[in-house]
Amino acid sequence: MEEYRDKLKQQQAAVSKKVADLILEKQPAYVKELERVTSLQTGLQLAAVICTNGRRHLNIAKEGFTQASLGLLANQRKRQLLIGLLKSLRTIKTLQRTDVRLSEMLEEEDYPGAIQLCLECQKAASTFKHYSCISELNSKLQDTLEQIEEQLDVALSKICKNFDINHYTKVQQAYRLLGKTQTAMDQLHMHFTQAIHNTVFQVVLGYVELCAGNSDTKFQKLQYKDLCTHITSDSYIPCLADLCKALWEVMLSYYRTMEWHEKHDRDEGTVSSSVSDGNNVIGAEETNFDRSYVQKKLEHGLSRIWQDVQLKVKTYLLGTDMSNFKYDDFIFVLDIISRLMQVGEEFCGSKSEVLQESIRKQSVNYFKNYHRTRLEELRMFLENETWELCPVKSSFSILQLHEFKFMEQSRSPSVSPSKQPASAISTTITLFEQYCNEGNPFEIQVNSKDDETEDVLASNGYESDEQEKSAYQEYDSDSDVPEELKRDYVDEQTGDAPVKSVSRETLRSRKRSDYNLNKVNAPILTNTTLNVIRLVGKYMQMMNILKPIAFDVIHFMSQLFDYYLYAVYTFFGRNDTSSSLPTSSREQYSARQFESTGLGLSSNRLRTTLNRIQESLIDLEVSTDTTGTLTAAEERKEKVPSPHLSHLVVLTSGNTLYGLAERVVATESLVFLAEQFEFLQSHLDAVMPAAKKPFLQQFYSQTVSTASELRKPIYWIVAAKAIDYEQMLLLMANVKWDVKEIMSQHNVYVDALLKEFEQFNRRLNEVSKRVRIPLPVSNILWEHCIRLANRTIVEGYANVKKCSNEGRALMQLDFQQFLMKLEKLTDIRPIPDKEFVETYIKAYYLTENDMERWIKEHREYSTKQLTNLVNVCLGSHINKKARQKLLAAIDDLDRPKR
Repeated sequence: MEEYRDKLKQQQAAVSKKVADLILEKQPAYVKELERVTSLQTGLQLAAVICTNGRRHLNIAKEGFTQASLGLLANQRKRQLLIGLLKSLRTIKTLQRTDVRLSEMLEEEDYPGAIQLCLECQKAASTFKHYSCISELNSKLQDTLEQIEEQLDVALSKICKNFDINHYTKVQQAYRLLGKTQTAMDQLHMHFTQAIHNTVFQVVLGYVELCAGNSDTKFQKLQYKDLCTHITSDSYIPCLADLCKALWEVMLSYYRTMEWHEKHDRDEGTVSSSVSDGNNVIGAEETNFDRSYVQKKLEHGLSRIWQDVQLKVKTYLLGTDMSNFKYDDFIFVLDIISRLMQVGEEFCGSKSEVLQESIRKQSVNYFKNYHRTRLEELRMFLENETWELCPVKSSFSILQLHEFKFMEQSRSPSVSPSKQPASAISTTITLFEQYCNEGNPFEIQVNSKDDETEDVLASNGYESDEQEKSAYQEYDSDSDVPEELKRDYVDEQTGDAPVKSVSRETLRSRKRSDYNLNKVNAPILTNTTLNVIRLVGKYMQMMNILKPIAFDVIHFMSQLFDYYLYAVYTFFGRNDTSSSLPTSSREQYSARQFESTGLGLSSNRLRTTLNRIQESLIDLEVSTDTTGTLTAAEERKEKVPSPHLSHLVVLTSGNTLYGLAERVVATESLVFLAEQFEFLQSHLDAVMPAAKKPFLQQFYSQTVSTASELRKPIYWIVAAKAIDYEQMLLLMANVKWDVKEIMSQHNVYVDALLKEFEQFNRRLNEVSKRVRIPLPVSNILWEHCIRLANRTIVEGYANVKKCSNEGRALMQLDFQQFLMKLEKLTDIRPIPDKEFVETYIKAYYLTENDMERWIKEHREYSTKQLTNLVNVCLGSHINKKARQKLLAAIDDLDRPKR
């Protein structure tokens, strides 16, 4: 089979080759024959075209020369006959057809043309009144003229809703032809008043019926005031927006009507001045009178229309209780009303007292409720706050928060027109100019509200970008430092390096003393701080829109700050050891130390502020006694219970330096909050009424500025517990000071104390890995510890019963050793209270007279310390009589203290 198949294949190949050869051979002959066929086809087509053209030309000749000539002659004869007939009919026809034309013109709204035509026809009709068909026409024309006037009035009423220049121009020309310009003006004002009433009624009715859902017609019979009370809270805002849109349309129409008259008067004035001859004087006087009448009428109408608008909106506003609205909804309502007031001011220069009063009532009512709830919320936040760091970008600014977006939009809403540069005033566009041709100022609000759904986290800096990740890594070596830090310190707001830039060397040298480089420059704040800042933004938004209640709002804002400050103080600033473990002797000793030394931990200003907050804002009465008077109940309603620290926050562990991380976050977040208040001061000052400005200044000078002063009492608690001063006193008590030879070796208590400081330093480093410890904080901590240590040293020396000159030298040696080692641990210079110790040691060598003077000058030492000094010196260079004298001097000093 295979062989047979191969054989067949060979045969097929041979045949195929033969066929191909034959095709190639015959190819030229085939091509030539094809060309001949094509040329024959072309020839035939050409012949067909020639035949067709010939026939067409024959037809044209037949029609043009034979039929046309005869047709022309016939038509000419007909034309001659018709022209004669037409002349006789034209006059009658024109007058008869006027009626139809007038109807057409009225449909086209060409009122001036219709009146013009009507008056001309009346003239013509009087000329041809001898025709019977025309005599009836005269009375018909008079009826038509009255019908035109009625239609004109309807056309005039349409102007109120939607002003059209061409339409209004026609209406005014028509009234002028009728000589009724003044009547038109009176009618127009009536229509505007009617339009306002009908518009608001229809808008509100539409929403009420929509919400009611049934096709009940009882609402149509209601008064507008009653109708407003049927609006539900869901439909309140869209209805208000539509109401304002509709009223805007009416006011815009009035504005454009006035604009038209001003332009028209100007144009007419220029024409009349160029064409002035004696015959026109009377006519000109008449038009001038009309013009001034129209002008006065329009100007007077402005305030009337705005008053109507205000009253309608006021009725709507007061028809619903807004105290339970959501914040955004309420702000939206304020925004709309604020925009409406702006419209009013531009419309007729009105200050919108009616609107202001009604919105003020609603706002104060709403805001009290809102603030009360927010304070309760803040208390809840504070009580659940674990004082963990809230990670935000180092470039974080409050302007990135949604609540402060309005400040960027209005950049400086606070600048009053008088303070703005003149050029700025001249270039501002009024709302009427802006939305004259299209758009509506009350539509913007809806859009801007939609924008608020964008992701706040992106602008808040919660997301951790690369720079932030690297910045939050452990600060170990230079290679770990992100690029931003290797450059000079970059300004957070602008991204530029400031003039006083911090170099890398400075950063390295600061590594030891400032435990903050592991979390670069990021502000220290908590979720609660952010919430307070957001609230402040919301309050400012409300104040920005509602200038009249600015004082109430700022007062409430100050309460937010007060409460935060009070909470931080009560949580971390009171040495309430009773609430935790039993007080250790170490803490009792530290407390005594500070009381006796009189180192003012909290300034008078801070104490006054805290007392004021406690009296005005904190509800200390826990009892639910209802027998109190009504005013007392009202007052308590304004107050908030004192917050309690979350049980998750542990402040008693020595390993965490007694909750130092939490203390730092709390205190520094308060300082950050105070900085934000400082930043907003100019904005608040601008909206604050002049009479109330002292309140604002007092709030800033006595409360906001005291935030950083809280650091002292709060960090002192850590310093008092971090080092075992009591142990040191015990060690000092075991030292013999009445040695006879000068020692070269310091005492053990110095090493024990230094060991405590080293441990403190280690713990501080540990804490700084969790939370950035700013330089001022580490400085305060070190300062407190060193002061306490130095005062403990003096206290230890004051317990000495016997002491020799060599013992005094040993004291100096111990103290110098302590200072030398301490200076390696801390960068604080000079060492706090160094002189306090040195002066006390050196006083031992004073003579009797010098000693008396010294005692009077150095009131910083306690009576016990001074008494001990005198007793120790006895025998060495002071006798008993001198001792009596000196002790009497100390007693005199002590008396005023008692």
